[in-house]
Amino acid sequence: MQILVPIDGSDCSFRALEFAADMAPRYDASLHVVHVTDSRNDATEDIVERARDVLEAHEVEDDPAVHTDVSLDFRPSNRIGKDVLTLVEEEGYDHVVMGHHGSGAVERAILGSVTETVMDAKRVPVTVIP
Repeated sequence: MQILVPIDGSDCSFRALEFAADMAPRYDASLHVVHVTDSRNDATEDIVERARDVLEAHEVEDDPAVHTDVSLDFRPSNRIGKDVLTLVEEEGYDHVVMGHHGSGAVERAILGSVTETVMDAKRVPVTVIP
């Protein structure tokens, strides 16, 4: 199984990453974390570093004993939801684990637009973490 975890720097996205980090070894899964954003800035590096810290804390790393392959990357985009779906299709992900909403005030009040885009496509199972 290949699991994709898109993160945006929100606490919700990091809870999704923690969930996926716990899930991956149990399902002998590959875990791919991606930060897709509309612009690269100083916060991007902080987000990627925090993701590495989460993975390290959960002891999820390239470990042949559990066959969990972890990769982390950054992708610039102005169509974040659609680009997450493109990744799912092109890389053959079996499951997406993502946060319920992003970090903006409006996104906290309703289902995040990126999450909604990925869920509505119904291409693979999506686990949404509050």
